[in-house]
Amino acid sequence: MKRISRKKGPVIAKKVLYDSINFASGLEKSMYIALKDAGLFEKYEGEVFQLVESFTFPNVSIEKTATGKGDYIDRGRKKVLGIKYTPDFTGVDYIIETKGRANESFPIRYKLFKLWLLNNSDERALYKPQNKKDIEETIKLILKKRNGDRH
Repeated sequence: MKRISRKKGPVIAKKVLYDSINFASGLEKSMYIALKDAGLFEKYEGEVFQLVESFTFPNVSIEKTATGKGDYIDRGRKKVLGIKYTPDFTGVDYIIETKGRANESFPIRYKLFKLWLLNNSDERALYKPQNKKDIEETIKLILKKRNGDRH
């Protein structure tokens, strides 16, 4: 008999309070503990990157609201908010985004963030652990890099 999955879309992570920090998920908490234990922790959500600047859209734009509700009317000639990105952890030589299951907008925002890093000559290593095994590997890689072993 074929099993029917009831899951729809990304998992909604449970918020976790630990060390007086409100983490968005248990995976973030695990990353924090691993960084702290290794003496690598610097900042949690401590840097915000402006990926796309805000702008005013001068044209007519016939649409409903972003939720798809409301009347189908002109919503143009208004300020459009920019796109920001706040990685989970940042350090002098690393940026870490813990991500179990990504939501729909994450992949495009992550690509824009990589482009921002390139265009702004930010050479920090970027890590995206998705589970506890990846967290352990991330710590090993950061320590290896800091100890001068580039391979």
